[in-house]
Amino acid sequence: MNNLELIKKLNSNGTLLHNEFVQILATFTKDDLEFAQSLAKEIATKHFGNKIYIRGLIEFTNICKQNCYYCGLRAENKNVQRYRLTKEDILSCCEIGYPLGFRTFVLQGGEDSSFNDDLMCDIVRCIKEKYPDCAVTLSIGEKSRESYQKLFDAGADRYLLRHETANSEHYGKLHPKNQTLESRKNCLFELKEIGFQTGCGFMVGSPYQTFDALAEDLLFIRELSPHMVGIGPFIPHKDTPFGDKPQGSLHLTLLLLALVRIMLKNVLLPSTTALGTIHKKGREMGILSGANVVMPNLSPIEDRKKYMLYDGKISTNEEAAEGLELLKKRMKSIGYEIVTDRGDFPKNQF
Repeated sequence: MNNLELIKKLNSNGTLLHNEFVQILATFTKDDLEFAQSLAKEIATKHFGNKIYIRGLIEFTNICKQNCYYCGLRAENKNVQRYRLTKEDILSCCEIGYPLGFRTFVLQGGEDSSFNDDLMCDIVRCIKEKYPDCAVTLSIGEKSRESYQKLFDAGADRYLLRHETANSEHYGKLHPKNQTLESRKNCLFELKEIGFQTGCGFMVGSPYQTFDALAEDLLFIRELSPHMVGIGPFIPHKDTPFGDKPQGSLHLTLLLLALVRIMLKNVLLPSTTALGTIHKKGREMGILSGANVVMPNLSPIEDRKKYMLYDGKISTNEEAAEGLELLKKRMKSIGYEIVTDRGDFPKNQF
């Protein structure tokens, strides 16, 4: 089969064989990409119309105990100006975001032991009590099942945990030995079992990544059937072991976004900040490849530059909450509308 036939097969079957995914990824042409994008956009429009959901991102701590080789927040990076927001700071971010139309708050941070279960549960409960019509998403790394259950019981709705790669050998090249793919996968399955709307994802073009590994990513995503998938290009950070590695491909990222949309028809699929970082129209390109979520930054302005996962990360203008009107105009220019909505996963269609 040629690539166009394989993309059509993916649309009808919901998955492909490993070697078929590898063929598309390794040999796609401009025409293949445009066909996949067009089909993905059509599917997204069928399920969500022209609606784009916004999430208010609150980066509440850049302190992390882990040492992932690609991340600027890694514990061994001594050049980071570390910070923690207080509970009051976080609630203040929500207070700014709510009248702007945000109905989902995403609390993202490093694996910071100061934010223990009791404190995180208290923060979640306070947000839910003050904004009962809002969803709370957490992105705070690997925890025990008991901790996840406590957070869910406190009212957290969603949990984002990128798997980064579904290939064990590749995982070992991106992380120290104390971190394992098995542990990461277990966390994701536990989050789903508990009842979280669960998100996984990976970087495109991370060091040592192969087309075989990317095919494994797609097959793992099909197996997990997450509610959300976060995909963005790898961008190096100068103060990490991968500081001299090349960034990931824009076109391969767009193709993978489209393939995920074609495979999981009603998944919540962000057009990431990393896409907007590597290309000035990257955010729009992601939407036109089947994405339907954007995540402007609600964090305090003075702290945004300290949360530097990779070099050049954008945090102003339309990437920021105060640039929401500009983001609305940019989405409108390609035929989409930012909506005030929790933007939950449409359970009845899956």
